[in-house]
Amino acid sequence: MLYTLVVILHVFVCFLMIGAILLQSGKGAEIGAAFGGSSQTVFGSRGPANFLSKFTVGVAAVFMLTSFSLAILAKERNFSSTVIDLKQKNAPAAPAPATDQPKTDSHPSGESSSAGH
Repeated sequence: MLYTLVVILHVFVCFLMIGAILLQSGKGAEIGAAFGGSSQTVFGSRGPANFLSKFTVGVAAVFMLTSFSLAILAKERNFSSTVIDLKQKNAPAAPAPATDQPKTDSHPSGESSSAGH
């Protein structure tokens, strides 16, 4: 249950971090700055940079914590992750009982392996 909750939180934080990074713009990235116009944006010239940079740092810290938590929780979980592990898990615990009957030849009696040559 805890593992599932941390995975859901981790995916949500991933999307938040992607959005925060894509909303940021580099210096001079506005189209107005390319043509010599003013670089005023909706939030002002420095407003969103401070908020978005702090938000990105916070989301990145939560992302690292959830990544570390998932690594620890995954190590503690005991589950079969490969086909070999699954076969060993499904194998019978006791070996097959031995029979006291003598082994029979694979060839019918009267024939030898070199008879056809």
